[in-house]
Amino acid sequence: MVNAPVHAFQDELSRLDGVGTAAAIRNGDLSATEVIAAAIARAEIVEPVLAAVVTRDFERALQRAERSVKGPFGGVPTFIKDNEDVEGLPTRHGSAALASAPPARRTAPVVAQMLDMGLVCLGKSSLPEFGFIPAGEFPDDTAPTRNPWNPDHTAGGSSSGSAALVASGVVPVAHGVDGGGSIRLPAACCGLVGLKPSRGRLVSSPDAKFLPVDILGEGLLTRTVRDTAMYLFEAERRYANPKLPLVGLVQNGTDRQLRIGLVAESPNGRPIDAPTSTALADAAALLQSLGHSVEPVTLPGLEEFEADFKHYWAALAFAVSIAGPQLYGKAFDKSQLSDLTLGLARMFKQNWRRSPGAIRRLRASTRIQDQTYRSFDLVMSPVANSVAPSIGQLSMKLPFEELFPRVEDWVGFTPLANATGEPSISLPLGHDDVTNLPVGVMFTSAVGRDRLLLELALDLEAASPFRLLA
Repeated sequence: MVNAPVHAFQDELSRLDGVGTAAAIRNGDLSATEVIAAAIARAEIVEPVLAAVVTRDFERALQRAERSVKGPFGGVPTFIKDNEDVEGLPTRHGSAALASAPPARRTAPVVAQMLDMGLVCLGKSSLPEFGFIPAGEFPDDTAPTRNPWNPDHTAGGSSSGSAALVASGVVPVAHGVDGGGSIRLPAACCGLVGLKPSRGRLVSSPDAKFLPVDILGEGLLTRTVRDTAMYLFEAERRYANPKLPLVGLVQNGTDRQLRIGLVAESPNGRPIDAPTSTALADAAALLQSLGHSVEPVTLPGLEEFEADFKHYWAALAFAVSIAGPQLYGKAFDKSQLSDLTLGLARMFKQNWRRSPGAIRRLRASTRIQDQTYRSFDLVMSPVANSVAPSIGQLSMKLPFEELFPRVEDWVGFTPLANATGEPSISLPLGHDDVTNLPVGVMFTSAVGRDRLLLELALDLEAASPFRLLA
């Protein structure tokens, strides 16, 4: 039986996207205070079930709304994923090891940019410990973050809370970070738009400087393509990487026929469920009806990719386990780390000699995948191997030896773009009526071609409007 959806779509204000909300404030149809107060009220409605908010900052948000709010997203409410600093709020990274973390003294650069655009932070959204699994589930009695479409299922992860808050109508946009699919996976689970930009497109996370291969991509989870396009344009106005072509403001679709490669089988060899296969086939047919060509393609150089990325994943957990105080401050308590993080660390120690080769191959993956774009403009694929798993399927209460293979079975498609640095976007183009769960389809292109993805996304949104939960 499908559990009843949980949402706060009560009126026209709750249905506005970020661009529309900001326009209504600028035009005087709404006040920023009214908008922020309404978002807080909506959060109170869904939070008892969805468990998406970990730190509330409602009072300061109302104070900010009382001042003149300028910018392209002036007065628009949002939440920040709890792995980036917001001055005055603790950053706990979803981990009991940082339960006593003090308030941050400064705001992270990417968050500062968002606030400069006029976005108003209502607080911090949930994530699993250090984003190491793609579901908002925890090893203790903390309530799991649930999917608004069907609360018996996960909202995905690791940007779990942000996805649940946007999909349920609390806020029009929310912050996410993608290190292996952590924006695109929850976007697919919750029926949202989720873009991981090209590596280096946005100002870097402070954590990136510690990474031998920078797999992190900052961004927003949104309900409309134009919100994602506006955010990328405004972020680029504040920081533009001279090594990448400018994206500019994308307001129209593509004006040419695209050559699209279709990847229908998971790189990790795991099976794809029927709703995912149907969504992919329907999306391919839609693209062909729009005049684009779609042909099957086999991506090159993937023979060792899964093992290499898994090793790198484990290396990051090992780094957290041995250098937590240096990375996150004196409040870090290693004794509170989950069995998942410690299990990944053990896995790394057993295979540490693999590191030089794995890093070398991951760094070379961009050059190898560029071969695909000699024949195709972009590649389409599923986002995950199935619809959002049931709550408990990816529970961090499970032993590591049982949990991690389940994660591998579900996540097959997203990590490649994190290694290559390619831009990659999840679009809500499918729906499983049996579970009432959205199904995402992913589009990926060569590094620097973010604009092309957004243009195509606008075309697809116009041709097949995305569902709202209510």
